[in-house]
Amino acid sequence: MVEVMFIARSGNTARCSRDLTLAKMLVRPGRCFPNDPESENMVTEHNYGSINRAFVVCKEDKAIEEEFQRWMIEQSPGIEVKEIEGADHMVMLSKPQELCLEIGEKYQ
Repeated sequence: MVEVMFIARSGNTARCSRDLTLAKMLVRPGRCFPNDPESENMVTEHNYGSINRAFVVCKEDKAIEEEFQRWMIEQSPGIEVKEIEGADHMVMLSKPQELCLEIGEKYQ
């Protein structure tokens, strides 16, 4: 559904209506919602305690708003959080040098 909202807000009206119609037809229900009992406690210390995880908050992400990124972080206990200013949805493409420096500092 995030993609549908992104297409609707993109402002490219020439292809927007066609893409929006197609995206709405392809939407499938997800499982990662706060009121979904099946998704409760999927990411727990017991399930993922031995795996080091990190989340990069992309401050300029137009597909996933920062508030939702923060919610995903809250749902994942023991996760390391980094913020990269000016990074969009694909941080490895929008801010590759900054991302590599963060990784390099962590594992030098």
